[in-house]
Amino acid sequence: MHAPEQALAERARLALDNQFLRKAVRFTVDRLRNAKSASAAALGDFEAWRERGRESRAHTIANLDRYLGEFASNLERRGGVIHFAADAAEASAICVSLARERGAKLAVKSKSMVSEEIGLNPAFEAAGIEALETDLGEWIVQLAHEAPAHIILPCIHKSRSEIRALFEAHAGEKLDEATATLAGYARRKLREKFLQADIGISGCNFAVASTGSIVMFTNEGNGRLVTTLPRTHIVLMGMERIVPDLAELALMAELLPRSATGQKLTTYMNVISGPRREGEADGPDELHVVVVDNGRSRQLGDADFQAILHCIRCGACLNVCPVYRQIGGHAYGSVYPGPIGAVLNPLFEPERELATELADASSLCGACAVACPVKIPIHDMLVKLRERNAARPTASRGTRLWMELAAGVLASPGMFAAAGRLARFAQRATIGDGSRWRWLGTRLPLAGAWLRERRLPRAPRRSFRELWPELEREVRR
Repeated sequence: MHAPEQALAERARLALDNQFLRKAVRFTVDRLRNAKSASAAALGDFEAWRERGRESRAHTIANLDRYLGEFASNLERRGGVIHFAADAAEASAICVSLARERGAKLAVKSKSMVSEEIGLNPAFEAAGIEALETDLGEWIVQLAHEAPAHIILPCIHKSRSEIRALFEAHAGEKLDEATATLAGYARRKLREKFLQADIGISGCNFAVASTGSIVMFTNEGNGRLVTTLPRTHIVLMGMERIVPDLAELALMAELLPRSATGQKLTTYMNVISGPRREGEADGPDELHVVVVDNGRSRQLGDADFQAILHCIRCGACLNVCPVYRQIGGHAYGSVYPGPIGAVLNPLFEPERELATELADASSLCGACAVACPVKIPIHDMLVKLRERNAARPTASRGTRLWMELAAGVLASPGMFAAAGRLARFAQRATIGDGSRWRWLGTRLPLAGAWLRERRLPRAPRRSFRELWPELEREVRR
């Protein structure tokens, strides 16, 4: 994993030099994107479904306080216990306290990005409690001491030989690379832990306000083992993961799996409504739900960014992003990679220096907004973040001057046209494909680094703006 302390450009360079990573990421996101297209087409008018998703999420987030209160009341009525955490430190402290009070030595975990966000594993380790990932991909990256590289597929960047080496180091014996062998080894080792665990920790795809239920979408049986075998089940839930009722859950059950993996429905959809009741054969004795804020409430009422809370964490934006496609997840240096991470991380942790550079990890092509099943305008948010970054007191004088110059040119039709003519002439003379002076462009300030990696076609002698009067006359004839 690339250290977040490195600059974004350096992390990206390391990723670009890793040919296997680039090939593996491209192969996987292409497969996911194609599967999503086919699955979405089967629904009919997918744009209408997306609009329904947008309306549902917008309504829920606009009334989040009401639905959170309803969820809390119904959860407690069913025997669950709810905890509200203002930030990552408080959320981790609640989980550690619950484990310590029960004398826990081992916690098994189902996949949870919120647990990554709050740094739960290091907090448990510091408390002397083993926290074991049981999702296969998560366990692999845990053995490698890395973070997930994708929201849905944590070890997208790992080769089979790398996974075998990790398992061999863990097993202390030789293993072959057959998928059945590696999966069989993981199954044997993890099942031992399920039976030994004191605490089960899971994430939460959705929480149903009207029933007080927790809903998990998974493709591995570990989710059910984590939530039923240990005597205590702790759920980590971002405060925005509410749906009003089962009808809205049904809508999300159509959108999430299709957008994430192209499946009509994931292998398991678990609806958990309280701890084990009298007479039931399985399930935990205690159910605790930790509702995490950690910067989310700051976006409520913000016209530019409230819609980021609509996100259902499907990962579809990663699968179409040309930047993520080239550099993978770790180059972002943060918990949430890809376009959604480039917005979430600066909003959740604005004080981190890392936050100011992630908005630049985008081509602003808008593919993320087109792919999003609930129509979040991610590209518009990235522009707003860049605007905020340019206005920061810590922004360089050069950045502010360039922004002021650009604003002046774009505000004046005459200056814009003159700048276009000048830029077209300079592009043809220096950096346009085939120009013998192309080397000069690679030495330009600001643009040089960009041009060293790309070849641009030579600009036409006349722009569309200049041709339009003639074209308009022809159209009117």
